[in-house]
Amino acid sequence: MSDVVIRVENLGKQYRIRHQQAERYTALRDVIAQKCAAPFRALFRRNGSPLRLDRGEVSNSHSLSTHNSQPASEDFWALKDVSFDVKRGEVVGIIGRNGAGKSTLLKILSRITEPTEGRVRIKGRVASLLEVGTGFHPELTGRENIFLNGAILGMNRAEIVRKFDEIVTFAEVERFLDTPVKRYSSGMYVRLAFAVAAHLEPEILVVDEVLAVGDSEFQRKCMGKMKDVAANSGRTVLFVSHNLAAVAQLCSQALLISSGRLITAGPSEQVIRLYLTNSKENNDPIRWNRDGSGAVRLSGIQALRCDGITATTFEMGESLTLRLDGLARDAGIQFSVAVQFTTEDGIPVVYAYNQSESFRVRVGEAFTLDVLMTGVVLMPGTYLVNVWFGNAGIEHYDYVRGCFAFDVIQSADIPVSLNISQQLGLIYCHPRVHFHDVPAGMPSR
Repeated sequence: MSDVVIRVENLGKQYRIRHQQAERYTALRDVIAQKCAAPFRALFRRNGSPLRLDRGEVSNSHSLSTHNSQPASEDFWALKDVSFDVKRGEVVGIIGRNGAGKSTLLKILSRITEPTEGRVRIKGRVASLLEVGTGFHPELTGRENIFLNGAILGMNRAEIVRKFDEIVTFAEVERFLDTPVKRYSSGMYVRLAFAVAAHLEPEILVVDEVLAVGDSEFQRKCMGKMKDVAANSGRTVLFVSHNLAAVAQLCSQALLISSGRLITAGPSEQVIRLYLTNSKENNDPIRWNRDGSGAVRLSGIQALRCDGITATTFEMGESLTLRLDGLARDAGIQFSVAVQFTTEDGIPVVYAYNQSESFRVRVGEAFTLDVLMTGVVLMPGTYLVNVWFGNAGIEHYDYVRGCFAFDVIQSADIPVSLNISQQLGLIYCHPRVHFHDVPAGMPSR
């Protein structure tokens, strides 16, 4: 395997999904009626009379055969035919939609669950942070769980003691170190779990989206620590996240998983671009969240680079043009356009409105507008686009929220040693700083 520390070959994981059997709905009045009729039915049976079902009654067997059209269970492949290699010292991001199979893959690599087919070969100790509560005993204190996790990783007591103070300082749980972790908040739990996993020197660190539980400051610390683990210690990191900007910033390589299958593996920027290009959930007009009279409607949206190439990932400061396709329902419509960028949490970042300029279209006419967004340097992160067509003060024709998503990644013009993200702010500015000498004898202000 040379420098390969993880080799996955034709991996598959199958689950059996059981379905609840449909049963005939029974109302309270039906139960009462059946109870009242029971003595008379017993009398008829004693007299040898046949038992006749009243109109509307069905036997249980008939109800099941009539209403239960689906099988009792079915097989579901959470992963199928997945193969890839990870080399020593690489930081690999794993991306994909919810339910794609990312967490299942990490559980197999962490030896929490066994694969149905294929095999995995791993060189070195694996420390995993998959979900809140994984690997900790709730009745033990924070101190005891640190030693427990170290022992599970195969470390002796002296090695754990050497790292103990670093773990406690990083996790910021000094006051609660001798409290059972079942009394910890989810944020405290994750802080301690990550600190243990990152500082006990495993050869491979596996981190799922669980870091989202922590606050922004701790997330920043974790990102820096994972980068340090790979760069300075030569250890391998597998990182699952829906924050594509974080993946682009932290990971040199990435895997794209969809419906349990590996779509592609390669440089993180290329994989992220493919994922965003193929992602249709935000670009499907049928699913758009919109309101308005509909006199003018947005029918499509793309983002273009300065060379006219469509893209979903841009560097900081790179010019971006939004190409808006629309359709007019009524004749002689005159409208203006507004565009808003927000964070994934809905925080407004940029608002652009051409109030002094309007457009007139004919009924049934399709049109295209190019909106050039310049002079704004967004911080790395994912941004959503809202589009508004309307006549200010008169009518809203169409207001579409979250109709497009794009990512901003760190620019080569920004020093790579500077770890910047949306946690520091949303707009980046490079200031001009003038230094003023204070003349001798003058008090400084």
